[in-house]
Amino acid sequence: MSKLVVVDHPLIDHKLSIIRNKETGTRLFRQAVNEVGGLMAYEITRDLPTKEISVTTPITSTTCKVLAKEVVIVPILRAGIGMVEGIQILIPTAKVGHIGMYRDEETMEPHEYYAKFPKELPESSVLIVDPMLATGGSLDAAINAVKSRGAKDIRFVGLVGAPEGVKRIQRLHPDVDIYLAALDEKLNEVGYIVPGLGDCGDRLFGTK
Repeated sequence: MSKLVVVDHPLIDHKLSIIRNKETGTRLFRQAVNEVGGLMAYEITRDLPTKEISVTTPITSTTCKVLAKEVVIVPILRAGIGMVEGIQILIPTAKVGHIGMYRDEETMEPHEYYAKFPKELPESSVLIVDPMLATGGSLDAAINAVKSRGAKDIRFVGLVGAPEGVKRIQRLHPDVDIYLAALDEKLNEVGYIVPGLGDCGDRLFGTK
């Protein structure tokens, strides 16, 4: 089974209080989401593989460690975009792919409408990012999409998740680790995370 990591950090807790607050405006909401993404980057990259290289300092030569694999960030459109910059600040060499999903109104199943990935995807550490892990339907589809294109080292990075979505991903994708800023109580009758933070896409882009 994949591991679930709920990142415990006072600054993340503080910024989550801003994100959850319904009175927080678009600018501050977007800033806080971005900052939490950056703070989580330390935890999600803790076990990335490294390799040794020789570096010449102003004094002498020495051996240093660098990332052994490319990192590809894949936001699930559109809310996932809000977390990308914060992670890229910590990993400026990371490439970015994009995947868009829409939900069929009759079956409620997600369908891919857009996908664009760097060619290095199969050899890279892939970070799928989306602020919300609710039912897990969209994430399941996104993981299948990158796997079908050769990705093997995959991890998910989100802000808040529901137990229902976590269990679904662990059952369907035991090879994909899950990193969250908070594990919330449950899903309500219409599939929203409780207590959650509302519709993250609308709040990020001011469309509600």
